[in-house]
Amino acid sequence: MRAMTDVPALADLQEEYEFLDADDRYRLLIDLGRALEPMPDALKTDATLVRGCSAAVWVYPTVRDDGRLHFLADSNAAITKGIIALVLLTVQDKLPADISAADIEGALEPFDLRNQLSSNRTQGIPNMIALIRQTAVRYS
Repeated sequence: MRAMTDVPALADLQEEYEFLDADDRYRLLIDLGRALEPMPDALKTDATLVRGCSAAVWVYPTVRDDGRLHFLADSNAAITKGIIALVLLTVQDKLPADISAADIEGALEPFDLRNQLSSNRTQGIPNMIALIRQTAVRYS
């Protein structure tokens, strides 16, 4: 499995993001989405589909040997795929209890996605976060 190895830490990404204009911010999100490890088509089912997103978004949890959660995700829209990649940077490969306690919204706040992107691009973010939290609770 290919991990998001070429992706900088969230804090470094935020620093870079602050200095970009709107077009370059879009490109950065698209590049983040491209860096996601591939999600097999067989996992893109109704059960892994995130409800309430304008684009199709699938999130599938796996559990590492040490109990940490690793998420596979994909979207049929490049920007949305970048958004889910950004969300995953806040929780990827963490213990379920740490994910449940994480302030995902606070970690994403500096990216100001609601003002940077159209409302239909961001409307599914709370649903993505809720699904990740529910998954963490299930595995706690």
